[in-house]
Formats: sequence, structure tokens, C-alpha cells
Amino acid sequence: MDRQELIGNIARKRSFLCVGLDSDPLKLPACVRADASSMAEAMLEFNKNIIDAVAPYCVAFKPNTAFYEAMGAEGWQVLAQTVEYIRANYPDQFIIADAKRGDIGNTSALYARAFFEDMNVDALTVAPYMGSDSVKPFLGHDGKWVILLALTSNPGSHDFQFTESVGLPLYARVLRTAQEWAGKDEMMFVVGATQGETFADIRRHAPEHFLLVPGVGAQGGDLSTVCRYGMTEECGLLVNSSRGIIFASKETDYAQAAAQAAKTLSEEMAAMLNQYSKI
Repeated sequence: MDRQELIGNIARKRSFLCVGLDSDPLKLPACVRADASSMAEAMLEFNKNIIDAVAPYCVAFKPNTAFYEAMGAEGWQVLAQTVEYIRANYPDQFIIADAKRGDIGNTSALYARAFFEDMNVDALTVAPYMGSDSVKPFLGHDGKWVILLALTSNPGSHDFQFTESVGLPLYARVLRTAQEWAGKDEMMFVVGATQGETFADIRRHAPEHFLLVPGVGAQGGDLSTVCRYGMTEECGLLVNSSRGIIFASKETDYAQAAAQAAKTLSEEMAAMLNQYSKI
């Protein structure tokens, strides 16, 4: 999916919601586990029902691969089947594999092949710590995106990401340097919703790139602050919510509860688009 298609979907749906499919098998509703012959079957059924429920209100899905990889080969199969289900039924959805990969060049090239060719996701989160030769193998795949970690939402982000280097915090150096590797049509940046007014500084260094913004909901990030300081005329945001949507209920109404949570958040997003964007 290219940038204009993504912007078009945001404009059409009046939403920039990304739903994180962090489908922890230990947290699945008891009713789903009871009807399944295996944990993998339960996880896939849960994913399908959540996807069907929230698809009208979001423009992207983001499975965190750790929840699938922890189940071994069966989990990887569930991840592949989940992506296939989205592709077959909701082809306008942007699919992000939240895998946080990044290694020496030949290894990164194989990660890129696994996710972009075999799994057929639209985007992959990548860690920049090893530098350009660990990131560039993920670039140059037609219609695919690198989403580079820049300023994350976890408390430990302050351990390194705000460290001053050559007059700039490290996250700013990441933003500036990475734009020498790829433009706004191929690269996004992860910036946590919990960083608040720091979004103004993010936009000073990366004024046009899309930002993937985790941390709204369970982690306490504020949507209005993110939009006030981070939204562009073309929106420029994909705001992710995971647990707050997919685990809105643990009872038999889990899909309906997820739909309502997604709908509520998307309605807030529509108001933000009307206030801050031109799409």
C-alpha cells in the first residue's frame, strides 16, 4: 500500500486507528478457549472475530509477533493465517508486523524476505541501533514500509533515547539520519503517545513522515495531545490501541465490546481530523 492509498483510507473512514492484535493466549476469553480444540485454534478464532468487529473503525492492524512466536510453529502459522484473513476480507487495511527486527545486512535481508514476501505484510517495525546497513535491506521493497523505532512509549525510553549527542537527543539524531536513507513514502517512525508535547520536537525533525503511535489506552497516552502536536495536514498519524480494544471484555460479548471501544476511539479521531488536518 502506498502513501496516497493510506491517506485516502484515513480520509474515507475519518479514522487513523490501528488495532494491535496482541492476542495473548493466556488472556483469551474463556468462551473462546472452551470451544477450541487447541490454543492455536482459539487464538485464530479470537483474531477473526476481533478483526470482523473492528474493521469498520480502523485503517490498520498490527500483530505483535512476540505473542505468536512464543507458541512456536503453531503460533507462526496463526500469524500467517491472520494476515491472510485480513488480506482476503479487508484488502484496504494496512498490516504492520510489529517484530522490531534489525541485524547485520544479510540477516536483515532475510527478515525482510520473511515478512514482506512470505508473510506479505505492508510494514515492519525495525530497530535502528545497528545503523544504516541493518536498516537498508528492509528498504526498496515495492509498496512496503519500514517503521523505525524513534521515541518509544515505555518508561525505559529515557535510559538512552533522550541522551544528548552532538547537541541533539538521540531520538532526534535517529530521525534526522534515517531520512537520509528513505523518504516519507517508504519510512515511518514509532513515537509513543506517552511522550506528550515532545511531539512538537518530533515534528520539527520529521515534519512529513507518518508516525506510528502506540501507548493510547492501557499505557495512558492522550490522543488530543498527540494530535495537537503531531498531526499534519495529511494526518500523518497511525495511532495504535491494543489491549484497550481487543480485551475490552473477557466475556461472550468480547467482539461487541471491542467494536464499541474502536468506534468510540475512531469518533474522537474524526473530531481531531476535522480540527487539525485538511483531508
